[in-house]
Amino acid sequence: MYYFGVDLGTSAMKVLLVDETGAVKGSTSHAYPLIFPHPGWSEQEPAEWWNALKVCVKKLLEGIDPSQVAGLAVAGQMHGLVTLDKDDEVIRPAILWNDGRTADETDYLNTVIGKKKLSELTANIAFAGFTAPKILWMQKNEPERFARIEKIMLPKDYINYMLTGVHACDYSDASGMLLMDVEHKTWSKEMLEICGVRAEQMPGLYESYEVIGTVKPEIAKELGLPETCKVVAGAGDNAAAAVGTGVVGQGGCNISLGTSGTIFISSENFGVDPNNALHAFAHADGGYHLMGCMLSAASCNKWFCDEILKTTDYAAEQVDITEDKLGNNRVFFLPYLMGERSPINDTDARGTFIGLSMDTTRSDMVQAVLEGVSFAIRDSFEVAKSLGIPIERSKLCGGGAKSPLWRTMLANILNITLDIPQTEEGPGYGGAILAMVGCGLYPTVQACTDALVKTTKSIAPDPALASRYEKKYQQFKEIYPSTKNLFKILR
Repeated sequence: MYYFGVDLGTSAMKVLLVDETGAVKGSTSHAYPLIFPHPGWSEQEPAEWWNALKVCVKKLLEGIDPSQVAGLAVAGQMHGLVTLDKDDEVIRPAILWNDGRTADETDYLNTVIGKKKLSELTANIAFAGFTAPKILWMQKNEPERFARIEKIMLPKDYINYMLTGVHACDYSDASGMLLMDVEHKTWSKEMLEICGVRAEQMPGLYESYEVIGTVKPEIAKELGLPETCKVVAGAGDNAAAAVGTGVVGQGGCNISLGTSGTIFISSENFGVDPNNALHAFAHADGGYHLMGCMLSAASCNKWFCDEILKTTDYAAEQVDITEDKLGNNRVFFLPYLMGERSPINDTDARGTFIGLSMDTTRSDMVQAVLEGVSFAIRDSFEVAKSLGIPIERSKLCGGGAKSPLWRTMLANILNITLDIPQTEEGPGYGGAILAMVGCGLYPTVQACTDALVKTTKSIAPDPALASRYEKKYQQFKEIYPSTKNLFKILR
């Protein structure tokens, strides 16, 4: 039997076809555009996601017996606001996770409703990327559109709805809406009231590995799938990536260097960061996790190379960054191109180079970008350490993880061992695992990851290099506090 694992990313959809042994039998991707209607805003047309799924599924079905496809699960970019009207038509482009328009609504939730109250209701405080502030923004700025809303959903749930006609969401993705009581895994009635949302507008809640339905007959015919193909609830991309790298159960850690950057710590028990610098969410394995999320990670390198250096040969830009330069760069980069979430929660923050001089080279700046992202991930890492969470090693996934140089930097900046999974497509592979569990191939997510997820290599820190990077990180820590007020002036 075969299982589809779908990664609904920010810039493209990636789809894996996996057999029952866990082997990836095929993979493909389809890119789609982002819309930036104003500085700091980020939108996307849900129709682009649906079209991408159709293209990818049809391509992967070539040459195989489609009757052998047992199930499908989607891992999706989190927090995006998708709204449908009474005719199931999309009301407006989806407002994405990295959109920064909701500064006023975020401030209202955190100050008027209050961080303490929010944490009691949802285990989290408001961040600009979360869904609840987007709902308040739409209510205030687009009242006519807001009045037409019949269904509210997240990006991956739109795909599931198109496939099955079922309005559903899993606990991991719902955790990031600021509308769910994470500890008790139910919608918070009080938060729905605060946001002017009716309970019937919200999807039903499921564990990530639970089946929500089968593919509708007309859609099965269009895609070439069997009508028996089960659609599993799926997960937020970070939870799915953790599953795909085997970070389930108690005390595992996964770091993702994708469009965004995350540090993900799994737990069997519910827990909250008392300072709310880390998110407290449900995990796709049925447990919980703490997560720090930076908005721009590998996308910083893509931006600098694509837009500034005018090249897409990322590897070539790293060739001149030799071992002797590591930990010795005098140029620093703040990676806040879309504002920042964890741990500073500042929508006004922006990207910044500092330390430039007449002898600064092109490769110095590329190095600063890679190091700046790594230093920012360490900011969340330090919060986890302050909570008494011991992290001696971590899995590493995402597009940036394909760079040996970046792996070395990150291992030494964090001063921990990084393990590289055999399958680097964390979210998509996690989706395939969830589909396997939902279809009954394995009894639990833990059992499936124990059987299928393997590590191919490990990168251990070098004491001398880690020491040099420790000094650089202490310098990096001083930059944002020194520029914070300037960002507000430049708003």
